[in-house]
Amino acid sequence: MTYLVYGIPNCDTVKKALAWLKARQIPYQFHDYKKQGLDPARLDGWLAQRPWDQLVNRSGTTWRQLPEGERPTDVASARALMLRQTSVIRRPLVELDGQIVALGFAEAEYAQRFA
Repeated sequence: MTYLVYGIPNCDTVKKALAWLKARQIPYQFHDYKKQGLDPARLDGWLAQRPWDQLVNRSGTTWRQLPEGERPTDVASARALMLRQTSVIRRPLVELDGQIVALGFAEAEYAQRFA
């Protein structure tokens, strides 16, 4: 079983999560949004599992730089933004067999989910 970890490599939270997984020898494959993009069908699967406002990172630089009028207010506008600017997606997003296993990084949560 290999987890898929979505994110951007220069994100400190992603670095912490990858280091945590590596230290515990948990197999993962990293998907770099910047180099590999994001398949719209994959995003639709995530949106079927979680509300859009959980997937959007409202504390990041990308969000803060968005003009108020460009900030999403519903699933359609959030989907369009996430496809256009993948760095607005909360990261890392960890997936197994198409299911979201973890969103973001909290050591206690990871210890429980990956036990």
